[in-house]
Amino acid sequence: MTTKLCAAIALALSVPALAQELPTFDPQRLSDEVKTLSSDAFEGRGPATPAEQRTIDYVVKHLQEAGVQPGGDLKDGKRAWTQAVPLRRADIVGTPRLGFTVAGKPQALEQGKDIAVRAAMDGSRKVAIDKVPVVFAGYGVTAPERNWDDFKGIDVRGKLVLVFINDPDFETGSGDFGGKAMTYYGRWTYKYEEAARRGAAGLLVIHETAPASYGWATVKNSNTNTMFDIVRKDPARSHPQLEGWVQRDVAAALLKDAGLDFDTLKRQAQTRDFKPVELKGIRFSAHYDVRSDVITSHNIVGRIEGSSHPDESVIYSAHWDHLGIGAPDAKGDRIYNGAIDNATGTAALIEMARAFAHAPKPQRSVVFLNVTAEEKGLLGSEYYASNPLYPLATTVAVLNTDALSPRGPAHDFGTSGNAASDLLDHLVATGKAMGRRFTPDTHLEAGYFFRSDHFPFAKRGVPALSFGSGSDWVDGGNKAAEASQAEYGKNRYHQPADEWQADWSFTGMAQDLQLLYRVGSELANSRDWPGWPKDSEFRAARETSKADRH
Repeated sequence: MTTKLCAAIALALSVPALAQELPTFDPQRLSDEVKTLSSDAFEGRGPATPAEQRTIDYVVKHLQEAGVQPGGDLKDGKRAWTQAVPLRRADIVGTPRLGFTVAGKPQALEQGKDIAVRAAMDGSRKVAIDKVPVVFAGYGVTAPERNWDDFKGIDVRGKLVLVFINDPDFETGSGDFGGKAMTYYGRWTYKYEEAARRGAAGLLVIHETAPASYGWATVKNSNTNTMFDIVRKDPARSHPQLEGWVQRDVAAALLKDAGLDFDTLKRQAQTRDFKPVELKGIRFSAHYDVRSDVITSHNIVGRIEGSSHPDESVIYSAHWDHLGIGAPDAKGDRIYNGAIDNATGTAALIEMARAFAHAPKPQRSVVFLNVTAEEKGLLGSEYYASNPLYPLATTVAVLNTDALSPRGPAHDFGTSGNAASDLLDHLVATGKAMGRRFTPDTHLEAGYFFRSDHFPFAKRGVPALSFGSGSDWVDGGNKAAEASQAEYGKNRYHQPADEWQADWSFTGMAQDLQLLYRVGSELANSRDWPGWPKDSEFRAARETSKADRH
């Protein structure tokens, strides 16, 4: 930790009176904004739908009223309110024909029920996979630094690969992958990328609720609708032709048909001695057309220019998008409203902008970045981090908000993942000064650090975190918070039922925003440059631009 940052933290701990100077955040205003953004009129805020422009108009109107300036693309020497984000959009045309052939007999798979395949993102307009061999490859991991290779001795070119979700350590809690804490090797994105690198025809991830950290409904809803990706020069280098998930029971039955046992293979796959196996007598077929084009979505960007160091930026971020209109639920509702995920974060961004605009001008610039296509794979934040409007070298920190609690206040707060950094130290110390304690992420196996919009910045070295509301509620404690989270995860997350509720007080969210404001304000009015510890995988990227920071 830098000496300057230590001083800033000491200041945070020693000046509790600053809490009296913090802006207040109006719970009713937060509620009204979440209610509007998640109403049926916004049709689930799908990128590249009529709802996108409706969302942009709403957010921009409120940012203008808040008093911030546009911070997006330069047009005729002036900043616009948006940053154009070109995306490849793809849909499956009609109903895909999917299935295994077992000992010469076809076994059809129903899209959304047995299997969930995505529209091809490798540039294909037609998927025509016909009776290709199937290879079970454990967790689908190749990690030379861990002396680990789940593909040892087998060529999967032109074949379908079947793998477990998460890391080999998930079941045992110990091993070469950090125990319960998921590494990037455990993410489905990595597994698809590895399959592409090896020339596989496709890869199916075996779904199990615990290691995936979400149920089948989430898989189905996230993978069977319109797919997006950033525009790539050679998309086949990142995507196999077929990407998807398969139900655990379907995979277990398939392995049994090949004379193998699901649980035995799982135990074997948890060791580096595991060897991949081609399933005897099993073939896979997939046939469907893909409609693909390039569209332009938008990040929304507001900014307050710094008074003395305008070229240095503190970023507050949140994603505005959700899943749009999709498959109906049991009640026939097709609008995925996304109230908690992430109308809460967007409302937080608007109100944070209002608070900064009504405070003395900060020394450094403060950027309010409302990104698109998070639900499609962090694409809006990935695009910004690849094409920054303000240099990443002089971006001080990124404070992301995603799915804040709309209920009452908590004694604590958290983050997505526990990646050590000076920024996290600053947040923890500031929270302590304000009477709140930090509760580390207890579900590291879920890999939440890789699943929010701060991650594209972190992997490029920018100190970044995603803030999480507390799990020890003032009213009801841990028990009430855990019950609420479990209910949300089962019945609402990525489902049409994620809707605004009249009994939400938003007082906890107002409390959260005071903490986030104080951290950002202290950074924006200092000369501190938070960093990463020596053993961080993100430190090296940050060090390459050290000379740009003074």
